[in-house]
Amino acid sequence: MCEIMRALVLLFFVCFWLYDVTHKHNSISVASQSTEEDTVFVNGTAAIGSIDDDFVCATMDWWPPEKCDYGTCSWGNASLLNVDLGNDILLNAIKAFSPLKFRLGGTLQDKVIYQTEDSPKHHTSFVKDSSQLFGFSDGYLPMPRWDELNILFKNAGAVVIFGLNALQGRTIDSHGAAVGDWNASNAESFIRYTVNKGYTIHGWELGNELCGSGVGTRVTADQYASDINSLHNKVQDIYSGSELAKPLVLAPGGFFDSSWFSDFVDKAPQSVQVLTHHIYNLGPGSAPDLVDKILDPSVLDGISKTFSDLQMLLKNSKTSAVAWVGESGGAYNSGHNLVTNAFVFSFWYLDQLGMAASYDTKTYCRQTLIGGNYGLLDIQTFQPNPDYYSALLWHRLMGNNVLSTSFSGTKKLRTYSHCSKKTQGITVLLINLDGNTTVQVDVSTENGGSRSTLNLEQGLKDSKTTKNDVREEYHLTAKDGDLHSRVMLLNGKELTVDSAGKIPSLEPVIVGMSDPTSVAPFSIVFVHIPNITVPACK
Repeated sequence: MCEIMRALVLLFFVCFWLYDVTHKHNSISVASQSTEEDTVFVNGTAAIGSIDDDFVCATMDWWPPEKCDYGTCSWGNASLLNVDLGNDILLNAIKAFSPLKFRLGGTLQDKVIYQTEDSPKHHTSFVKDSSQLFGFSDGYLPMPRWDELNILFKNAGAVVIFGLNALQGRTIDSHGAAVGDWNASNAESFIRYTVNKGYTIHGWELGNELCGSGVGTRVTADQYASDINSLHNKVQDIYSGSELAKPLVLAPGGFFDSSWFSDFVDKAPQSVQVLTHHIYNLGPGSAPDLVDKILDPSVLDGISKTFSDLQMLLKNSKTSAVAWVGESGGAYNSGHNLVTNAFVFSFWYLDQLGMAASYDTKTYCRQTLIGGNYGLLDIQTFQPNPDYYSALLWHRLMGNNVLSTSFSGTKKLRTYSHCSKKTQGITVLLINLDGNTTVQVDVSTENGGSRSTLNLEQGLKDSKTTKNDVREEYHLTAKDGDLHSRVMLLNGKELTVDSAGKIPSLEPVIVGMSDPTSVAPFSIVFVHIPNITVPACK
């Protein structure tokens, strides 16, 4: 009997340990709460970078329902070929951005045949076949489906980047490299169809993850430069005489490799207007330590070298091209359910947006709008996940000019600031990665070495305030304090679409300027301060 009791006690402690390990970041600990006070300094003398008005971008991919990772199939009917284009939430979710930039593409784009008049007609796309490149057979884009997609894009006011198949005409050699010239005939026919129909395309991108070491296969920088020169010439020719604006040419849509990118830019300095690179800096979606990585400042900082190196490469080259993040889902192979589609992922996502902007990245495309476990929308209900609202608030509040921002307190508080969007003042983003510490933050500006504190106590001693004495705050937290929750709270109110599929309004709380901003544990705050003007924002 004693042996049984000892075994039961041991089992209890093992179960308790396992629960503690798997739930240690789930919610805010009440037992060891603390408070810190410090100041965020914003240097408004000059901008350190600038972003596009439509900096926030989302992708739509080609993966079929049979795409599975680690035993989980998370794509459903979320691809360009089968997503429900008539869904009201989908339409409203895109329209809320006015506009939302789209990048259409992904791994399987390099196996897509466009079914224009001169191409063969097939009815079965992307059949699972492990013997083929990327594990699937070729796919086919019927022109009626392309027409339907463009109706959605027009009605929603989307800005479209289309990723072209860059493997047409090539063969895979014994070393796994794709060799030979790009056969552009099918792509050219597709672009001509698009122009003849009057569809507005903001940019044509060539290939997906074929640069450097590549994913699945690779193309040399010399060959890619030759191909992008060819695409550039075809775009110039096809759009000449058209009333449509000439689109951008983008490449290479893959992971940054300094040597490869440098060679590519040297050989195609005028043909490419945007250098696109991809980011999956958290590792595979199956990683058991994803949440630990998201909450670790050193992990978040790790990708800064990529941004810095690409910025310097462009600065020192002869090209006028700019940098975009063309695809980023954090954790590759479709992400991880209840992590990359939950509240906790907004820490990583908003930090990425802030960091990318500070290195003069013009656009940042999130993988995905819908599809996988990292979509901004749920693949079944189309309900927005927490990162959708994070993206929408960024889009509405963070203006073009990026300001240098520093914080001398805890490294667990991430800080970024921009000139406010379409209104006076600055907007500061505060991300608290600490689950036990509330940070009381004052904001100061640094102008030519002198600091102008925004915690304005003078003149506010009476109970009355004017519109010039207040700021707007947007506090984002997880429902029930659970970091794995797929429900986000804005200023304590649950965010959800209504019965008509309408996106909720995102209203701030109004706070007097004499009070510091209180950043709760495991929370995110956007602070719009309208009553400050700095030289960089004039």
